[in-house]
Amino acid sequence: MFENSHFPRAKKFWHMGKFHDWAESNVHAMSHALHYGTSVFEGIRAYQTADGPAIFRLPDHIERFFYSASLLRMNIPYTKQEIIEAIKQAVKENQLDSAYIRPLLYYSYGNLGLVPKHSPVELIIAAWEWGAYLGDRAEKGIHAYLLPWRRIHHTQFDMKAKLGGLYILSTIYGVLAREKGYDEAIFLNLEGNVAEGPGENILIVKDGVVKTNDMNESVLEGITRTSILKIAEDMGIPTSIGPITKHDFFTADEAFFSGTAVEIAPITQVLDDSEQDKSPKEYTIGSGTAGEITTKIIRVFKNIVAGENNSYKTWLTYVND
Repeated sequence: MFENSHFPRAKKFWHMGKFHDWAESNVHAMSHALHYGTSVFEGIRAYQTADGPAIFRLPDHIERFFYSASLLRMNIPYTKQEIIEAIKQAVKENQLDSAYIRPLLYYSYGNLGLVPKHSPVELIIAAWEWGAYLGDRAEKGIHAYLLPWRRIHHTQFDMKAKLGGLYILSTIYGVLAREKGYDEAIFLNLEGNVAEGPGENILIVKDGVVKTNDMNESVLEGITRTSILKIAEDMGIPTSIGPITKHDFFTADEAFFSGTAVEIAPITQVLDDSEQDKSPKEYTIGSGTAGEITTKIIRVFKNIVAGENNSYKTWLTYVND
């Protein structure tokens, strides 16, 4: 039996075409994904609007979901539209006005060799009420720990995919950052440039230009990230894509994380521990508070996901359509 204290308002989850009580256990201990991380997933949010809950950029998430599955050579037992409908039903079934949604494709019980040739692919969809990923600090300003370990490189893996097993690095170093008293970690890439957080992209603002990096800098090009670039462009704010050096980062006027879980969170302080032969050094980003451009983008983003900006209606999939 499983209680839901860390999954507020979660009552049921969807598994292979049926809803099950949240407390029910239905995954075998010898499932392939449990041992090798052979799963793909998405993190998706639904927001409360005047017309009921609306899911942010759902088709884009499902496109990436299928792309990730293709890397694991998964035979997905449902179509994209069937998964979209199941996700909407999961929000309805749990009677949620806003939600964090987790679809997961995984190799289940069959064999335990490294190649899952006898393990069928199964799909789980869960939804629950989840606030800001980094808590109150998400608005006040994140204190980040710049890691001495590097991000997996884009020459080693297709960075467009979200595979479960690869997130063990994010878990290890996210825990480490918190043990050291920081809110979140930041990776450099093998070139020594700023890559991303354990589950977030990084954007900086310098001289009025919003800048972020791309897949060639060993990052997942997040859906929230692309949304912010579009929002900034529409606001008349110049944008740039390219490498972000440590100097660029430390001397930025503003910096912030972006991602489905974190949404948009200003970064105000960083401890640079990236050089193991040097003592760590603390940096304040800009004024040490959420910057003007970051604050404006957050305001517009919240307006969009609440369904109050008709220019971005196509980014919303309404659950009660």
